[in-house]
Amino acid sequence: MAVEPLAQQEIESRLTEVPGWSLDGDRLARGYRLDSHFAAAAFVVHIARIQDELDHHADVTLGYHTVTLTVNTHSVGGAVTALDFELAHRVEDIAPGHGAH
Repeated sequence: MAVEPLAQQEIESRLTEVPGWSLDGDRLARGYRLDSHFAAAAFVVHIARIQDELDHHADVTLGYHTVTLTVNTHSVGGAVTALDFELAHRVEDIAPGHGAH
């Protein structure tokens, strides 16, 4: 299945499905706060597994008690696509289990 860039209106509509995520320039972005650095690192490992399953990878930054993700789809010139939202949804699904908020 070919991945196509989403129109601005479609991006804005889909953002309502992933609370906490926003459009930062040409990328979807979300920051999380966790209870400890170890919890944040474990969350990153789980995100890495999801990225490998999707064969789609975000820029992930591990900080002290924080994890930040930004993502777009390089194969369509750095635009936001449905694949970026799939990754956002999958990360949102696992976030509560890691205590991420």
